Amino acid sequence: MEKRPSVFIFYGVLILLGFTTTHFSCNPASSSTKIEQASTKKIGVLLVNHGSRSDTWRQALLDLESKVQPSILSYGQVSGTKTAFMEYTEPSIATRLKEFDAEGYTDVIIVPVFLTVSSHSFDDIPTILGKKEDPQSLETLKIEKIERYTPKAETHITPLLDFTAVLKENVLRRATALSKNPEEEGLVLIAYGDATFRKEWTNLMIEVSEHVKSKLGVKKYAYGWCGHVAHYNPDSTTAAIKYVLKEKKQALVIPVLVAHDEMFQVKIIGDGIHNLNQQKSRVSYIADSILPDPAIEKWVIDISLEYVEKLTGNKAQVQ
Repeated sequence: MEKRPSVFIFYGVLILLGFTTTHFSCNPASSSTKIEQASTKKIGVLLVNHGSRSDTWRQALLDLESKVQPSILSYGQVSGTKTAFMEYTEPSIATRLKEFDAEGYTDVIIVPVFLTVSSHSFDDIPTILGKKEDPQSLETLKIEKIERYTPKAETHITPLLDFTAVLKENVLRRATALSKNPEEEGLVLIAYGDATFRKEWTNLMIEVSEHVKSKLGVKKYAYGWCGHVAHYNPDSTTAAIKYVLKEKKQALVIPVLVAHDEMFQVKIIGDGIHNLNQQKSRVSYIADSILPDPAIEKWVIDISLEYVEKLTGNKAQVQ
């Protein structure tokens, strides 16, 4: 808005009298409050994952933190990052939150490295944090000896991976690397799954498969489960592969798993392929995983800094 000449004269007089125009900002109380609030916060980022007994699996998640940490810290508003495993091993979520409290953090941004909604992301993690009192989760945590801890710091849980296109592109890249003749191939996705949220997991598998179908040119696809939906049994993998091999010469099998765990990629999916006997020569498979992926790293950085902006009111710019 254009200032009137009288306003300039008024400011000129004030400057001559030894005042500064900073005392006459449009909303001084609001600006100073924002700055004060931001300066009193000590913000941490906690990457939370499912957890596994596999050293290879856990290392992939620790490597993820190592890769994103410099960019997150370079902004200057985040004081530290950590990784927590929900179950099977330490450091647990409770252990990490106790560390954040001991180090004087006021806010912790929780980034769940999960593909889509599950009992873990919807019930277990909020219950561990003291944000929810889900009876079934409470009983499960008690049985599995997973500690609950309500931190002094405020916790802020970010959305999951499935609200982005990252997973679709990840699977497309891996399927393309396996493919030789899309017209003669069918796509098979094998995911962990979740019995409670089976509809959501099914929709995710269909969306990802349709994306690969449209970009790569495969005409047939199927999906199966290797987690507790399938009771950790290879039969679901075998059935999905057989489905596409009824019409196609080759099956491209892609593990839709965050990291490599010998139990899943080697034992369950591997056994599912070997169950095909002579047909196993018609299967193209690499026991890989979603990680490592620079796009996942970028997602973690972006979602972390998005929440930092909400907490501080300052635009995040990675150095």
